[in-house]
Amino acid sequence: MSGDLFAPKVPDEVANRRPLADRLRPKALSEVTGQPHLTGTDGVLRRMIGSGSLGSMIFWGPPGTGKTTVARLLSGEAGLAFEQISAIFSGVADLKKVFETARLRRMDGRQTLLFVDEIHRFNRAQQDSFLPVMEDGTVILVGATTENPSFELNAALLSRARVLTFRAHDEESLAELLARAEAVEDKPLPLDEDARASLLRMADGDGRAVLTLAEEVWRAARPGEVFDTGSLTEIVQRRAPVYDKAQEGHYNLISALHKSVRGSDPDAALYYLARMLDAGEDPLYLGRRLVRMAVEDIGLADPQALVVCNAAKDAYDYLGSPEGELALAQACVYLATAPKSNAVYTAYKAAVRTAKEHGSLLPPKHILNAPTKLMKTEGYGDGYRYDHDEPDAFSGQDYFPEKLGRQVFYDPPERGFEREIKKRLEWWARLRKERNED
Repeated sequence: MSGDLFAPKVPDEVANRRPLADRLRPKALSEVTGQPHLTGTDGVLRRMIGSGSLGSMIFWGPPGTGKTTVARLLSGEAGLAFEQISAIFSGVADLKKVFETARLRRMDGRQTLLFVDEIHRFNRAQQDSFLPVMEDGTVILVGATTENPSFELNAALLSRARVLTFRAHDEESLAELLARAEAVEDKPLPLDEDARASLLRMADGDGRAVLTLAEEVWRAARPGEVFDTGSLTEIVQRRAPVYDKAQEGHYNLISALHKSVRGSDPDAALYYLARMLDAGEDPLYLGRRLVRMAVEDIGLADPQALVVCNAAKDAYDYLGSPEGELALAQACVYLATAPKSNAVYTAYKAAVRTAKEHGSLLPPKHILNAPTKLMKTEGYGDGYRYDHDEPDAFSGQDYFPEKLGRQVFYDPPERGFEREIKKRLEWWARLRKERNED
């Protein structure tokens, strides 16, 4: 602690070996970069401090955007005691100790800001334990999460806390962090202009990551050496994009891919396909999703779409990576440029709904087989007309249960191959009407 006279003094050379991200940690909210909507002059947190009243909050945003730092600075500027725990390493016993300390502190007239990192890692019962101490003012809870609070946090907890969104750093704020790093290190980053831009992209919106990458560059550089993009890539390798196949990033990107295909934008579709493959997504999962798009969004507007997607999935299974990924890209472009129709998808849902609503209706007897004498006497098969023996190979008979009556589920649009299907259906409808009137 800074106030401990007996604490050993940390030599300057040791302090300077602290990670660059730690040495550059802001000392005031005004020094925080990349979150002007929260920490700027008219930011939400500035207004809260100005009002003299802070409520519980959930900080939601990607890694390296300053959630922990802002919570600590907020407690200082609001005059609150600061307590920090991590949901990864803490349990019920730890929470009870923190709550008891906060209660004692409150009796002395000082409130506690409790910062809970990775709060979504707590189970529902643990999350519920915060409710009483939030309600009676024992703590002001500030929870940090990289996951969508709507899915990961209890509704009761969310109803008592305001969700504040932290944004990924843009290139401008990352460049500002690099400039600060160069000032602290008192030397320029040994990168040419293109390599510097590449390093910003590698950081993927993460302020901590851009400073860590900068440290790696300084460590690797010999006196007078300046790296180009190729050399930079060899030195720092490549930082993996922020992506968790089990969490929201996964669902956001597959949604973007699906909607780009549905929206007939092959370039956007290829971009999202490439991002998911680059992040380590299972290519066969993507192959299965392309098959789903073929039947949901193209359907019979282009019957070949399903064939192409199944072939692409099999091609990847046969070739592996990276050659097989080209087959997935080909299928992706095929789907995006194909005529679109959800007529079969819509028709199937309507048919399922009707089947559930009307129960076990018997089909009309004329289309039932009669393998026994009793069934024949009951009229099974009576009046059935074999379509191949009828003019135009079409009898025009009704096939729906008599109590249900004729239904129309499938209504193809005049696009792609379904234009021809629509013509056939309309022709059969005319024939059916004529033959049933005779």
